[in-house]
Order: sequence, then structure tokens, then C-alpha cells
Amino acid sequence: MVDGHRAAYLAFDRFPSAKGSAVHIRHMAAELFERYRGGLLCVLGGGDLPAYQREGDVEIVRFTDVVPNLLDRAEAFSAWAAGQLAPHRDTLELCHVRDPWSALPALTTGARMVYEANGLPSIELPYAWPLAAPATLAKVRELERHCLARSAAVVVPSYVIGKAVTDRGVAPDRVHLVPNGADPAPAGVPRPVEAPGRYLIYVGALQPWQGVDVLLRAFARLADLTDLDLVICSSVSPNRARPLRRLADRLGVAGRVRWHYQLPHAEVAGWLAHAELSVAPLTACDRNVEQGCSPIKVWESMAAGTVVVASDLPVIREVLGEHGRLVPPDRPAELARAIRVLLEYPQVCRELGDNARKHVQDGFTWKHARSRLADVYDRVAVH
Repeated sequence: MVDGHRAAYLAFDRFPSAKGSAVHIRHMAAELFERYRGGLLCVLGGGDLPAYQREGDVEIVRFTDVVPNLLDRAEAFSAWAAGQLAPHRDTLELCHVRDPWSALPALTTGARMVYEANGLPSIELPYAWPLAAPATLAKVRELERHCLARSAAVVVPSYVIGKAVTDRGVAPDRVHLVPNGADPAPAGVPRPVEAPGRYLIYVGALQPWQGVDVLLRAFARLADLTDLDLVICSSVSPNRARPLRRLADRLGVAGRVRWHYQLPHAEVAGWLAHAELSVAPLTACDRNVEQGCSPIKVWESMAAGTVVVASDLPVIREVLGEHGRLVPPDRPAELARAIRVLLEYPQVCRELGDNARKHVQDGFTWKHARSRLADVYDRVAVH
């Protein structure tokens, strides 16, 4: 272990992983550690990930305790993180955190804190833990307020979640927009060997709010397009897909749905680049409406030059704008109709995809995101 780190990045997330959050952590932490010439990264572990890892001047420590209850695990992580930060209390200048469980130990160090609000547990918990009592959710909301209020700056990936943060009492001048991004793949990215001839693609997790069930029902309405498959690149394990695979079977489309699980991030780029369309069928639940979080799957589809068909939600309008097609959420018939129309006009698809790719290149690569984050660090440093 190295004493004397000047910077720490803490996240109650598994890292690395196939999820979009891991992509975000990789880029944001890189900016922090480049600025401070190294630092401490505290994240969740599991599987075959080592509890301790050293990469140059960066130490990566992972919480590996098995705690089944989500809130108990969060509290245990918080206590563990406090222990990891303790040797650096005299030298820490900046702590960058992604959640209240990380913020609490960071606040005890006396260092300035940047709170990156990609999601709000008080909104997310009812979906991850449906039996959570109202009193528990109220305590979590108060914890959020406490941590956000004591941050030197709050970073948000969208105006939508920025409003949710200011609604919790944070002054607007302390909230800074740093949208997610994507890096366009180089021209000629290889087509995956096992790719079908024509396919739609969905990339991401499989929780109910992702709307994959809506996509499957829409795909069933395209049964006459016998040369069209659906590829699902899931960021989670196969057992999480069982209910959706059963639904595909009941809908009669199981033979045309190709499932891939936890692919390395670099491999997903090839699947995106050669798809006819990318679909983001997010549902109109509070999680997606009140705290819309700038979905990386949409950015990466745009960067690949693949036209996106997505739910018409505030945060998707913010990200996609005129560079794709928006459809009412939770309506399989409307989604199927939009897909069918786009497939009938390949030139329109190419133009939309090309314009989307240019939009990302011109202002929304990870280099742009890191530059915006660096500006936040500059502001924090002078106050």
C-alpha cells in the first residue's frame, strides 16, 4: 500500500464490468488520476477480480465481502471505504464519488468532494428492492441531501437529473453538466463472425425498466420480415435473461433472437456498427423520467453510425435529438411501426447514422467529457 495519495475515486459499483457504469468510471477516473498523478480507486469486486491491484501510480482496492441485503452491503462498503481512505487523510485534496455510500467516508477526510450524480438511490431503490419501506426510502433521500449539500460540486450527465439534484436543495451554480460520451470506432471495424445477415440490436442490462420485453413484443410484430434477427448484447449473466427468453418463446420469436452475455466492450463495437438499427426501448417509469441518466448505449450507437430508435423520454430527447427516431414508450406496436418504416428507407438510415456519428465526434466523445470534468476540477480547486 502507498501512503500519501492526493486523489480518490469511490464508487459502489463493480469495476471493471460489462455495464455502462464501468465505461463511465474508467474515463472519469482516468481524468482524475491524470490530474493528480495517481490516486486510490475504491470499488466493488467479486468473481475473479483481485481485492488489490496496482496500475502505475493508481491503487485499485475492491470490496469483496458477501452481504446479501443491498443496504447492509452499502453500509459495509461505506465503512470499508473509510478504512481505505484513512491512511491518506493528511494528503487527500479531492475525492470524486458516485453515490452517498461513497460520499460519507469521503466527507470525513476533509478533502474537497465532487459528487457525480448518475443516479439517485432514493429513486432507484424501489426498483431494485420493491419491499423497501417508505421510512427507509425517506432516510436514503435525507442521506442524499446531506451528501449533495456538502459537495464542492455536483456533476450530472443530463439536464433531467440536474433538475432532480436541484430539487434536493443543491444550488444551480454548483451543478455542472458533463454528458456521457462515446468514441467512434475506426472505419472498417470487423463484422462479428457469428452475426446474422440483417439484425436489430439491443445493448445493455435486462432490468424491467430497460423495456426489453417491449422490444420483444415489437419484434414479434415483424414476423413477416423473415430475414431479420434481433441481437441482444446483455451486460448481465445468462440467468438474468431467463424470464425474457421465456417471453421470446411464448411470442414465437425465440429462434430469431440471438443472445450474447457480458461481451468485452471492444467486441460490442462490431455488433453495433453492422446492425440495421439500434433500439433503446426504455419504459416511462420514474427511474427513467425523473433521473434520466444519458444512456451510454445510445451514445455508443450514435458513435457507431447506427441509427437509434428509442423511447420518447426527456433524457433521450436530450441525447438523441434529431439524430434518430423517437417513439412513445411502452407501446410495442408503435415501436414495430417505426422500425419497419426505417428499414424500408435505408438511405434515411444512413443519413441519420452519419449525422449522429458526426454529432458525437464534434462534441461528445470521452475526450470532450473529460475536458468538461477537468473544468469542474479547476473550479473546485480555486474555491
